[in-house]
Amino acid sequence: MDSTRIDKWLWAARFFKTRSLATDEVNKGHVQIAKHDIKPSKEIRAGDVLTIWQAKVPRTVIVKGISEQRGPAPVAQQLYEETAESLTRRAQMAENNRLRS
Repeated sequence: MDSTRIDKWLWAARFFKTRSLATDEVNKGHVQIAKHDIKPSKEIRAGDVLTIWQAKVPRTVIVKGISEQRGPAPVAQQLYEETAESLTRRAQMAENNRLRS
């Protein structure tokens, strides 16, 4: 298998608890491929760059593997790699939120 639907992949990679939630988030524009809005039926392949907004925090990930089955978290984490820029941005946002509290 070299491609799968984005909603199935998001669920298998454990970004969302259910496939319905993944579909809803894609429809709301909270998931983009190469900074373009997509539909839940969009096929993704290894190497695609996704931007996923969760709780107003953007994550940029590179698809490393394809799966349509949800497995344990360690297996799901092997399906993608978060970019260094994304990790830095999330850490800064977390620090800013901590300082505000």
